[in-house]
Amino acid sequence: MSPMLQIYAIWSATVFLAAFAQQCGQPPLAQNRIVGGQNAPVGAWPWQVDIQSSGAHICGGSIITESWILSAAHCFANPSDVASYTIYAGRYQLNGFNANQMTRSVTQVVIPTGYTEPHQGKDLALVQLSSPVTWSDYIQPVCLPDAGTLFPSDMLCYVTGWGYTRENVPLAGAGTLQEVQVPIVSQSSCQSMYATNPTEPVDILSDMICAGFAQGGKDSCQGDSGGPLVCSMVNGTWVQAGVVSFGVGCARPNQPGVYARVTTFSSIILDTVPGIQLYGRADRVGGGGWALLAALLVLLQR
Repeated sequence: MSPMLQIYAIWSATVFLAAFAQQCGQPPLAQNRIVGGQNAPVGAWPWQVDIQSSGAHICGGSIITESWILSAAHCFANPSDVASYTIYAGRYQLNGFNANQMTRSVTQVVIPTGYTEPHQGKDLALVQLSSPVTWSDYIQPVCLPDAGTLFPSDMLCYVTGWGYTRENVPLAGAGTLQEVQVPIVSQSSCQSMYATNPTEPVDILSDMICAGFAQGGKDSCQGDSGGPLVCSMVNGTWVQAGVVSFGVGCARPNQPGVYARVTTFSSIILDTVPGIQLYGRADRVGGGGWALLAALLVLLQR
């Protein structure tokens, strides 16, 4: 085969393989009550899912591949007993009609070894669906970051969910998905802010990331657990920096929300989720695509 034909064949194979990898972090319907938040536009956060147990909302989560959801470990009291859980993708209102939603049951829940409770870290869960979702304008995956991806202090990000709108005040009416913009807080600043409340000490561990305002007023709250904290990167791609984990109250001054830091879990994500691609990682294409491409190169050289 001539060199030009080889190049064309390699290019064609790359495009063919990439077609199988759904583009993450690019909501087709994106537009340029969580505490202090507002109704999210329809379809703005197509990776958001509603996790219910025995018919009641308990947590949020995010779609990371067609068969896997990212959430928080504390949302699953008994990870080996998944019969009671239902996942709703494409959902917009908890109590309204959702024309674009899909429903799936859960096959398995994988949590990091050693997890005990949110304040001790490792508060992350990988949830396998009973069958793959079908991509649409309202159901899309979010990108997950490689271990080296940075989310600097003061970077403005969004947290979404159907949680309480104030402490002890559940989301009212149709229960429309809420969004709120909050800045990333550095680990040292977050630790210092929590130190102002010695009656409820909190250690901000290396696998945690904080977001919120020193004056309070905007935050995730009860019922938002497991949901995504997402940030728009320089190329406009939405990447999930954190998973809603815990806080002291909701939107209190000097008590920013604490999230599981997704970058610290890249190994368990790669080991658990087949075909996952991480943002900032150039050596993975569509679930083994590079291996297939390498095999093609060997054939072309014969």
